[in-house]
Amino acid sequence: MQEAGGKVKGAIGKLIGNERLQAKGKAKELEGKAKQESAKAAERTKGKIEEVVGTVKNRVGAVIDNQQMQAEGKGKELKGEARQRSNR
Repeated sequence: MQEAGGKVKGAIGKLIGNERLQAKGKAKELEGKAKQESAKAAERTKGKIEEVVGTVKNRVGAVIDNQQMQAEGKGKELKGEARQRSNR
């Protein structure tokens, strides 16, 4: 949302020839992009952790011959992978 507001502000500044307003708009747009990328990075990290936990649970289930644990682990692993992909 902040990114879009910055674009609008910058466009208005350009339209009316106000360089200061245009610069403020660009700054707000870049700040919005940075916040968005930070949130995506946090989600990718959560996804990686979920994937690793799932992989471990899957393998432990295989070692102790517990199919339910394997399936739960595989599900968590896939969910973590999907979370990472959706936040690229």
